[in-house]
This record gives sequence, C-alpha cells and structure tokens, in this order.
Amino acid sequence: MSKAFTKESDQDEDDGSPSPAPVPGGKNYITRAGYDRLRAELFTLIDDERPKIVDIVHWAASNGDRSENGDYLYGKKRLREIDRRIRFLTRRLEIAEVVDASLHHGGDQVFFGATLTYADDAGAETTVTILGVDEADSGQGQISWVSPVARALLKAKVGDVVRLVVPGGTQELEVLSVSYPAPDSSA
Repeated sequence: MSKAFTKESDQDEDDGSPSPAPVPGGKNYITRAGYDRLRAELFTLIDDERPKIVDIVHWAASNGDRSENGDYLYGKKRLREIDRRIRFLTRRLEIAEVVDASLHHGGDQVFFGATLTYADDAGAETTVTILGVDEADSGQGQISWVSPVARALLKAKVGDVVRLVVPGGTQELEVLSVSYPAPDSSA
C-alpha cells in the first residue's frame, strides 16, 4: 500500500523532528531551572494549548465540508505540531539528569553549570555558561556542555590554558574566572 493512503495514526512513532545529537554516554544533563522550563512547556501544551485547538477543530468539523475549511485544516496541522512537541519533550524529560551546579560554588574548576570567562589567542574575553543541550541559548552566552568549546574547557581550572581544535588549526583558551550559582538556602 502506498504511503499516501495511510492514516496519520498509522505512521511510525518517530515524528521526524530533529533531536539534539546523541551525547557521550547517552547522558542528558540539565539544570533544575532548565528542567522546570521544559516541564512547564509540556504541561502548558497538554493542559492549555492542545484542548483549545481540539475545540476549534471540533467546531470546524461540525461546519460540514472539511476540504475547504481553513479552521479545520490549520487546526489539524497545529494539533500535529503540538503532539510532535509533546512527544519530543516527554522523551527528553524522561532521560534528563538534573545537575545541581551550586555544589561547586566557590570552586575554581570548570564543571557543568559553570559561568566562566576565558581569553582566546587574540586576547578577546568571552563569558559563557555551560548548560544542557536542551536549555543552552547561544544568544544569551550559554553553550551546550557537548560543544567543542565547553568540552575543551571542562575540568580546567582558573589560569589553565587549553587547546581548542578549530577548522583553521588550534586555538588556545585561557580560563580567567569561574563561578557557580550560590546554594539555595531555603532547601
């Protein structure tokens, strides 16, 4: 039977959405804040957004001809997008390992959750925070712990110079400062 004649529910469970590259050891490290953001997004989709779209699709379907009904067609498409995102978030949260970066507070060695400043060969200083694959936002100075820069810097101490292999050769990075969030005193 041609794929054109299968129902959506018959499709493979793999939704084809790009997932972050597999990480060494299959770990999905994430901070508590990142985990809570993903979980909040999941529950917003399940509890708020999906029911609204289901109501719209139900209403649009009751109007008759579905082939030219924009509300119905758009609603079904949006419902597929929501379901795809729900499956993705559920899978990512199932394998997440929450890491408390504050355990290293006061330390001078680079571990997951560190905010650090480093200088490159040209002397340019860059400040980054090393976070999980699902929570890092390069626009906010956050990098994934599996990125080449983070992997080169992990376990280095203040004053250490590490080598970073870049397409044009190698670059030396000097760790200037390392900080971690303070432990939560309310716990």
